[in-house]
Amino acid sequence: MAMGYPTLLLVLLGTLAIADANYINNSVYDTRIAPEDRVMVCYYGTWAVYRPGKGKFDVEDIDVNICTHIVYGFACLKNGKIASYDPWNDLYDNYGKGAYLRFTGLKEQNPNLVAILAIGGWNEGSKKYSQMAKTQESRAKFIASCVEFLQKFNFDGLDLDWEYPSQRGGAPEDKVNYGLLLEEMRPVFDEHGLLMTAATSPGKQVIDPAYDIESMAKNLDIMNLMAYDYHGAWDNFAHVNTPMYQHHLDVEEPNIWFNVDYTVQYYISLGFPANKIALGTASYGRCFTLQKSDDHDIYSPAPQAGAQGPYTREPGMLGYNEICEKFMQQEWTVVRDEETLVPYCFQDRQWCGYDDLDSLTIKINYAIQNDMMGAMIWSIETDDFQGLCHDEAFPLIKHIRRELLGGGDVTIPTPPTPTTTTRDPSLPTLPPTTSTTTTPAPPTLPPTEVCHREGLNTDPQDCHSFYECHTVGDHWEYFHFQCSAGTVFVEELQLCDFEAAHPDLC
Repeated sequence: MAMGYPTLLLVLLGTLAIADANYINNSVYDTRIAPEDRVMVCYYGTWAVYRPGKGKFDVEDIDVNICTHIVYGFACLKNGKIASYDPWNDLYDNYGKGAYLRFTGLKEQNPNLVAILAIGGWNEGSKKYSQMAKTQESRAKFIASCVEFLQKFNFDGLDLDWEYPSQRGGAPEDKVNYGLLLEEMRPVFDEHGLLMTAATSPGKQVIDPAYDIESMAKNLDIMNLMAYDYHGAWDNFAHVNTPMYQHHLDVEEPNIWFNVDYTVQYYISLGFPANKIALGTASYGRCFTLQKSDDHDIYSPAPQAGAQGPYTREPGMLGYNEICEKFMQQEWTVVRDEETLVPYCFQDRQWCGYDDLDSLTIKINYAIQNDMMGAMIWSIETDDFQGLCHDEAFPLIKHIRRELLGGGDVTIPTPPTPTTTTRDPSLPTLPPTTSTTTTPAPPTLPPTEVCHREGLNTDPQDCHSFYECHTVGDHWEYFHFQCSAGTVFVEELQLCDFEAAHPDLC
C-alpha cells in the first residue's frame, strides 16, 4: 500500500533549509522577482521518441501550460555552423518527422510559451566548440548561422550547452573566447529579438577554467544551472546526485563543492546575479549496485552502475517515472537524509538517489529566498508524464511551478512510497574517491565497426537501433539511437519502419 511522506518531516526539512541565515544572502540583490515573473525552464530530450512502451515521449506529449520556457535538446555543431542533430526526427525533409516545427508550433496553443533550441550537450564534446570560438571570423560565422537557423524554425532563442570550455579537448583560451562569443552574439541576437541562455556546470573545478563570469552576467538572459549529476556510478560509492547541502563525509575536493548550496553561492560570489539563475533540478535518479546489500548508506562501496530501467535503458540512471513505478510494483526502502535533504532508496543491492516533491519544495524555497530567477528541470520526459504514480501528470514540474508561484493552497499529490525510514547515523568511514567530472562519459565503440557513411548507419549488432555518424577531421564522431518498439532501422530509407514490413532485416 502506498504511503505519503510524513507531513511533520516535510515541515522540519523546510525549516532546516530556510532558517539558517548563513545559507541566505539577500544583500547582494537590487530587486526581488515577483512570483509571476519566475521562470520554469523545461528541457526536452528528443531521443525519448525512440523509447519503448510507456516511456516513449514525443513533442505532442508536452503540456504547454506548465513551463514558461521549453528547450529542445539538441542541435549540433557541424563545420562551424549550427545543424540538426537528428535530421529524420528534427526535419520534414526526406519524409522526416519535423519535430522542430512541431515543437515551436506548440506556441499556438499557449502564446506566452517560449521555445528555445539548445546546441551541444555531453555527447557533442568540447573540441569543435573550441575551434568555433577561436577567432572573430569563426564566431561570426556561427552566430550568423544560428540566427538563420532559429528564424527558419521559429525558435525564440538559443541555449548554449558547450560542455565545457577549456575541458574535454578544449583549449585554455576557451574561457576568454567563450566570453567573446557571448559579447559578439548579444547585439546580433538583440537585433533579431532572440534570447540567449546557457546551461552551465555546477562544479567549481569546471567553473574556474571555463567561464568568463563577467561576460556571462552581462550578456545572458538566463543561466540554466545544472545543479545535478554531482555524483553517479563513476564515483564507485553511493551518493545522491542532487544534494542540497554538504554531507559530513564530503571532506575532500571536489566533493566538498558538490552540493546545490555551494554551487549557487559560488556563482553569486563570482559576480553572477542570482536573478538571472534558473536553479536546475532533475527528474531522474543516479543509481548504483552496492557491493553488499546490508551496507547501503551514503558512501557505501558501489563498484557498479545501477540496473538500467525499461524506458531510459541507461545503466546508472532511472527516470522519475521509472523510480515511482518501481515503488508501486516492489518493496523499496526510502531514506530521507537529514544532511543533504534529498531522498535515496534501496532494494537488495540496488541504490538510487533522486528528487521528489518534498526535496523539490526545499530547493524551490531556497531559490525564492535567494531571489533566483526560477527553476529549470532536466527533463520533461522523465517526469511521471502519464500520471501513473500520482493523481496528475507531470507531478514534479507542476509542483515546482506552483511553488514558484507562491504555493498557498497547493495540494501535494501523495507520492507512492514503501515504508519510510530514518537514516542510520552510523555511517561508514570509507574515504571518498575524488572525481574530476560531474557527468559520466558515454560508452564508445570502434568507429570502423559502425560508421561506413555520413549520416545514419545500421547498428551491426542490433537491427532495432542505429548510429548517426559525422566526420570530424580525420575521424568519425557517432551517436547511438534506438528505434521504437516494433520497428527496425532501414538504412536505405534512413528511418525506422515497421518490423513486419522488413522480415529479412533481423
